Amino acid sequence: MPNGRNLDLGRSAPQTRFMAHTYLTFEFGNDEEKAQQVRHKLESLKAAFKLDKKMLLKFDRKEDGAVPAVAEPAIKEKAGKAAEAKGKDAKAGKGPKKADPEPAKLASSKAEIKLILRVALPNHEKLTEQRLFKRISEDETLKSVSPKTVRHADAGFSELDSRFEELE
Repeated sequence: MPNGRNLDLGRSAPQTRFMAHTYLTFEFGNDEEKAQQVRHKLESLKAAFKLDKKMLLKFDRKEDGAVPAVAEPAIKEKAGKAAEAKGKDAKAGKGPKKADPEPAKLASSKAEIKLILRVALPNHEKLTEQRLFKRISEDETLKSVSPKTVRHADAGFSELDSRFEELE
């Protein structure tokens, strides 16, 4: 046993198998309100299917097709202010306050908004993946923005994968 001969994989081999990702893209144009509705719906599906780390979503905002502008710094700034307020409130005996991002201030009206959703489920959860995609395709809020599915073998997957990794 000290030499590790009873292991099913070699010492240098990874102990986890490759898990293919599936991406869904939603394009909203300039409609920030619709983007936030879809984000809220996807977050509720994430909670319903218990897909905490297996389902990630990121916004890709581009100003007039130029440099991408992601609204994460505004959210992080508000979270920092909320943490400071929480520390002050704890000293004063008050409860913590929740900082909600304001949809109107997340991006300018000229920004092209695209939401990229990455679903990473192992092979033994194919049924969960099928049910999730069926719920997405049947939901009126999500159907109205016509999601596009990009699987590992599809053309454009590598570009979408690298773009998703670039976003914060």
